[in-house]
This record gives sequence, C-alpha cells and structure tokens, in this order.
Amino acid sequence: MPDFNVVVIGAGNGGLTSALTLARNGLKVLLLEKHNIPGGCATSFIRGRFEFEVSLHQLSGIGSEQKPGPLRMLLGELGILDKLELVEMKSLFRLVIPGKTDITLEADRSSVVETLKARFPREGAGIERFFDFLYKFSAEMVAVVFARDPAASREKYPLFFKYALKPTQQILDEYLQDPLLKSIITTYWTYVGLPPSRLPFSDFALLLWAYIEFKPYHLKGGSQALSNVLLESFLACGGIVRFNCAAQKIMVADQKIRGVLTEDGEEIPCSYVLSNAATLTTYNDLIGPENLPRESFQTFGGKTIGPSGFTVFLGFDRRPEDLGISETTNFIGRESDPERAFARWRTLDVPDSALLSCYNVSDPDFSPPGTCQAALVTLQYADPWLSLPPSQYFGAKNRIARGMLNLAEQVFPGISKHLEEVEVATPLTHMRYLGHPGGAIYGFEQYAKDSSFFENRRSFVQGLYFAGSWVASGGYQTTLQSGVSAARAILKSINKRT
Repeated sequence: MPDFNVVVIGAGNGGLTSALTLARNGLKVLLLEKHNIPGGCATSFIRGRFEFEVSLHQLSGIGSEQKPGPLRMLLGELGILDKLELVEMKSLFRLVIPGKTDITLEADRSSVVETLKARFPREGAGIERFFDFLYKFSAEMVAVVFARDPAASREKYPLFFKYALKPTQQILDEYLQDPLLKSIITTYWTYVGLPPSRLPFSDFALLLWAYIEFKPYHLKGGSQALSNVLLESFLACGGIVRFNCAAQKIMVADQKIRGVLTEDGEEIPCSYVLSNAATLTTYNDLIGPENLPRESFQTFGGKTIGPSGFTVFLGFDRRPEDLGISETTNFIGRESDPERAFARWRTLDVPDSALLSCYNVSDPDFSPPGTCQAALVTLQYADPWLSLPPSQYFGAKNRIARGMLNLAEQVFPGISKHLEEVEVATPLTHMRYLGHPGGAIYGFEQYAKDSSFFENRRSFVQGLYFAGSWVASGGYQTTLQSGVSAARAILKSINKRT
C-alpha cells in the first residue's frame, strides 16, 4: 500500500483547504511546497520592523455570527474559525479622482444608495432601480449556482438566465446616465481583472452584493495568520508537509495517477494528486504532453493569461491619522475611464489608478506602535516585463513605483517624507514566487466564455484534481472554497472505489 492516499502540490489557499479537508476525513495526505512557508499569495514577508501583507485587501463572504456568509461557514466546517480573529470594515472603499470626486461608500445598502443619490441627485430613481435589480439578480444567482435548486429554469429565475453573461456596462447603461456615477459603482472591477465592458454581470453583481451584505473583513495577523492556522490544523490531523520540496513530475501510466517525483528524486506512489499549481503548468511541465490525450490541451486554445500585479509595499514612521489616511481601502485615479486604465496594464507606463490599502486603519496593531504599513498596488500583465532587457528592469521598476507614489501624494500629501521601508514587486516577482504563468494572480482571464457555467473541470487523468484560481474565480473566498470542493470530489471517488 502507498504511504499516502493523496499528494497535494502547492500550499496556497486551495492546496491548504483541500489538504486539511482530506486529512480531517482520515486520509493520509502529503503536502508539497517549493517555498519555505505556506500560503502562496496568502503570505507575508519582513523588511526592517515591518511584516508586510502580500495580497489580502478585503476578505469577502464572512458576514456576522448572526448573519454568517459562506466563507465564515466554510471556516467553521474546517474547524478553524475560532482560531482566527476577524475585524469588520465599516466602509467598502474611498474613491478619489482629484478634481472630480472624493466619495466613501459604507458597507450598507441604504447608505450606499443615499450617498450616491446625494452626489448625483438627477440619477436618484435610476440608482434605486439599479440596486433593486442588483439584489433581485443576486438572490436568483445564489439560488441557482450556490443553493443548486434542482428546479432551476428560465421561467423560475428569469433575471439570472437573461443577464448572467451580459457585460456589466450594458446593465449599467440601462439604469444610469452619468459616466462618473457608473465608474464609482463599478470601482471593484479591478478585483476581478476585467473592465465593465468585458466583465460578466454575474461576477460583478455577486461581488458588490456580497461586500455590501456580508461586509469586507480584515484578518488580525494578515493572510499569513490564515495560512498558518490551516497548516497547523492539517498537521494536527496527521498530515505531512515538506517545504523547500517542489514536485518535479506527476507520474502517469495509462492516463492514471501513479505517484509524484520530487525535485530531490524521491518517488512517492499514490493514486490521487491535487494540484494547486496552474492547470497549464500541471499538464505541460509536471505531466508532459506525451502522457496526455491531444484534447487535454484544446481547452487552453481560447484562454488568455490574466493580469499579475505591481505592488509598492510601504512602511511609514507615522500612524494613519498622522498621514491623513482615514479608510483602509482607498482607490485613487487620475480619471474615471476604466478602459484606459485597463489598456495601461499592458504597458510599462505609470498607471492612471492604484489601490492603497492601509491595514492599520482597521487594525491599529498591524505594525509597531507609532507606525503604519500600506500596499499601493495596480494590476499589470507580464508581457512587457518579459520583453524588457534585464539592464532596464530596475529603472522601469523604480520609475513606476515613484509614479504610483506621486499619485498617492495627490490624496495624502507628504506621505513620502515618512517612509521608513519600501519594497517593490513586479509581475516577474510574482512569477518567481508563485510559479504561475505570467505571474497571474487571478489565473486565466474570466471572460464570459470561460466562466464556470461552461467550464468542464474534469481532468484528463484519472485521480488528478485541481484547486485554486486557475479552476475558480480569483480571490480568497473562491480559492479557499475550491480546495474544499476538490477534496470532496476525491473523497467521493475513493468511496466509489471502495
């Protein structure tokens, strides 16, 4: 008998929740991670006296004890909810476009509607009708997609079946006139990686609805605290983890999993592999085209790699209030055109917009007393960085970082004078640490044609399963859930075999 029932490759969100779920159900599980800490994107690093949060800005799907969201319930099912300290954010975000708008939306439907009506009084009726529609559509989507109503039909859920795949911009245009108002409402589009003209309404609607209804949350200790708790619980259930140990090959015979070969040359026999790596990497590098049917690669023909990120990590020698920062989540832009912002992601130009997350606003203890830390981030594709001569890399990196700081200075004057630590990450940084094609943080671009409504998640190898952003929408809630779903599929398969 093999020493392990399942080998999990990668200790990102999906790998950790799948490994824990399998171990909690009595399976012998080995978790392989090429890095020296768990988490993938959900991690931190230290510079000076600051421990910088890598990627988490606003955790979705938590909700309150009285009104729990899907992620709160999932964390409870995994037995780790009481090991985490969650902090509710009162606001969705502050959006500042100098000379055009400075608006803060609270995480409350009536407040959002009234704030927008006060700013755009001529659009009052359209604003109310849009949010009525948003809530009705989201209720139908929850019933069809998440509650899995077996009687779901076009007649029973007309809004979902008619509008789910429509572009978000098209829906907005039916209810609203002012371009700035539309830009404010769709501020969260950067959390998905596609502008409103290309973003399926189902993705946008559920995102905005969930943040309003279940509130955005912060984690004490950041995302590394979540990754550590997941790993500790996995180990407590008898799981085994090996850090600094990458998988070199997934061994396959007759299109069935036979085991995993580590980079150290050790062969680990098993019948199931859960890959938290990119599907493309798994098929092409870990398994090899020679071990797969030709049609396994046809699914990638129409897909495109999604954006990576450019982040300036900032450690200040002052508290947030001393710097004029009053909200945790601050979107800053030079103009309100998402199409222009999206186009600049494919260049090495200084971006027109950025997100500044200052974690100390929600959690004063997130950095040493008298200080605060923030992440100034924009999305970028890896292509222009991959074609950049190495001799020009640091110049481009520093130029863009300085441009983003100048953008932040327009809203928070003088913050650069109080910088104590600065670190910059480019798409090439994400490629190196994550191992994802293009350093993509959301996996493939989530166009309507690639949505989960059409995607066939079936593997072309018996015993191979996937979790993470390459088989689910990007973000914490969805990738954490994807690991549990994949683990349940493995348990179901094992039960059938036995």
